[in-house]
Amino acid sequence: MSFQDFQKPSSSVGGRSQPQSPSQAVAAAIFQINTAVSAFRRLVDAIGTAKDTPLHRQKLHTTRQRILQLVKDTSAKIKTLSDSDHDISVNPSKKIEDAKLVRDFQTTLQEFQKAQQLASERESAYSPSAPPPSKASDSDEYSAPSVDQDNRPFLYDQKRQEVVLLDNEISFNEAMIDEREQGIKDIEEQIGQANEIFKDLAVLVHEQGVVIDDVHSNIESSSAATTQGRVQLAKASKSSKSKSSWCWWVLVIFVIALIIFLLVLII
Repeated sequence: MSFQDFQKPSSSVGGRSQPQSPSQAVAAAIFQINTAVSAFRRLVDAIGTAKDTPLHRQKLHTTRQRILQLVKDTSAKIKTLSDSDHDISVNPSKKIEDAKLVRDFQTTLQEFQKAQQLASERESAYSPSAPPPSKASDSDEYSAPSVDQDNRPFLYDQKRQEVVLLDNEISFNEAMIDEREQGIKDIEEQIGQANEIFKDLAVLVHEQGVVIDDVHSNIESSSAATTQGRVQLAKASKSSKSKSSWCWWVLVIFVIALIIFLLVLII
């Protein structure tokens, strides 16, 4: 069963939609995370390019937070699913399918970790593009010495605006530096959270592996028991046939002996 199958609307009976099973919900969540990680990777690839603006960094941060929340929610669902699979009444095929889901989630989380690490490296190396500084035109610079006294107030006001714009640009760059440092700290914290989830997931993968081994062991034991049963049944059948044949021979001998005895009495 593919992830796309879980994205289709639930079937309905009598006009009422059927809720997803826990396994279907986990599969759908993994598909959703895969899609989000692909989008996140495209955003990471744009870091350091002309598209790398403060708005782009904000979108990158929002996407990362969304993926991390999806990962946390899915991890909780998988934990519940794994616990339920320890019940002996659960179908063995379901246990195997759920174990595959755990491994799929592990692979997805590994891809997210790689993308996070790459994002951390690139965000540390590049700053988002700042707006171009506002400069006075060359004609204003060359014509400044020739302006008369009446135009000097206007020129002073223009220079003052240029200084304000320059101060704004400096403040913007400082804010970008602070934001980048905070962003790097956030990334490191999120990578740590993902690592913790990954450790818990490794335990689940191990447990699911044990479950699968138990299922296979039970199947093999059942198969061996069935084979042994067939052998015993064949032996019993052969023994039964042998005993039946022996009884017939005894009966024949007894009848012959009885006939001979009767003949002797008559003679």
